[in-house]
Amino acid sequence: MESNLHNFLVWLSLPIVGLPAVFTVSFVSATLLPMGSEPVLFGYLRLNPDMFWVAILVATVGNTLGGMLDWLMGFGASKAHEKLLGPKEHKLLKWFEKLGPQALLLSWLPIVGDPLCAVAGWLRLPWVPCLIYMAIGKFLRYLTMTYALLMVPDGFWSAIGQWLGLI
Repeated sequence: MESNLHNFLVWLSLPIVGLPAVFTVSFVSATLLPMGSEPVLFGYLRLNPDMFWVAILVATVGNTLGGMLDWLMGFGASKAHEKLLGPKEHKLLKWFEKLGPQALLLSWLPIVGDPLCAVAGWLRLPWVPCLIYMAIGKFLRYLTMTYALLMVPDGFWSAIGQWLGLI
């Protein structure tokens, strides 16, 4: 198991794989698995600052497709649930249904963002508007977070690396 994890991490190593690693980690982090893609995107951009917009777009596409996978799982769960139990009404679901696909502008939020995508599928909200609002929210998150991280002076990151014993 340990060697498999090591091999997986080697495969994801940024200097070797690059943009496919950014895409893969962004995709996986948008599913219900607890994982963050910002450190990988930031690391890639520290190594390749001239690829800023390309990397932001690759991360956005990967994260949006992962969110759409959540939407699809929610859609499938909704059909199975309805067959077993019939339709059920909940106040929170009614609120989300009233907001519609625009609620997915919040799909970038930690902890609640990924389940929002699944709930959108559960409610059978139209997938094209969901895709568009999800992509806008995720793009703005990557743009804001990455820009903010790149504005932090290099000395700070060196100090963190020394403190952690990485340098």
